[in-house]
Amino acid sequence: MEAKSDQLATLDIVLDGLMRRYKERVPDVGTILHAMVSEGIISNTNDIENDHIAFRTMGVPQLGVQSFEKIFLHYGYEKRDHYFFEGKKLDAWWYSPPRESDPRIFVSELRVSDLSEEAQRIIHSYTDEVKNDPADSLNLDNGLEVDAFLHKPLWRTPTVSDYQTLLEESEYAAWVIYNRYYLNHFTISVHNLPEGYNTVAGFNAFLEKIGIRLNTSGGKIKVSPDGGLLQSSTVAEMIDAAFANGENLRISGSYVEFAERKVLPDFKDLPASEILRKHRRDGFEAGNADKIFESTYTTQTGK
Repeated sequence: MEAKSDQLATLDIVLDGLMRRYKERVPDVGTILHAMVSEGIISNTNDIENDHIAFRTMGVPQLGVQSFEKIFLHYGYEKRDHYFFEGKKLDAWWYSPPRESDPRIFVSELRVSDLSEEAQRIIHSYTDEVKNDPADSLNLDNGLEVDAFLHKPLWRTPTVSDYQTLLEESEYAAWVIYNRYYLNHFTISVHNLPEGYNTVAGFNAFLEKIGIRLNTSGGKIKVSPDGGLLQSSTVAEMIDAAFANGENLRISGSYVEFAERKVLPDFKDLPASEILRKHRRDGFEAGNADKIFESTYTTQTGK
């Protein structure tokens, strides 16, 4: 489906709202963007190419990917490959954007029925508060309404006890039960940056110089088997979170990711000035993504 101009204008409102709130919640974003401007890597933050944005969902009948994707399919996104993460009990899909300037979208979903009975009981005690698929009652042509929906809690604030019980079995489950649909991360494309910063290795060096901590799961640079997609990410910052009954706990927030997409072999002789997104390695890589998920996990945030 080709998106119409009014749908694209609505998409702009939704994407702007997501990024605005994400920047407020993830201080590393401002630190990195400010340093990139100071260093002369970019002239202003609008020069950033956003490779993809990612969301986490709960796999229950009235929610999950089948609900969430309705929003972005409406704006002209197209569903692509499926990924299965056996150890983390997740399914995921990626969606290609209607315009080259838009980010790809990566949505994952917890296979709730694969968890223990106790974890399932806790999750359903929250998600059962959502009686019907909320995407069905949204006016998807109203950008402000969709923006508000993507940032409002769908169920009550969890208790510390429920959060910690889930955390022991599935860190992903704990993250979603607290954060709901909040944007999990956005991704800076480094391959179009100036020389010295246009590889993940070079950009990682810049990040560490300005004091940013990187996810070390699977190495600081995650490389696809074909060598065409290289990724790294920050470690999610710990945030002071308010739970039910007036309790507070420091929990994992969100993170920033970085991607380098190599030019496909068929286009390797193209002059650099002519290389577009369609000439580079597309899609995702399950092995890379598996390690990137751990940017919010205690094995990384606890170091």
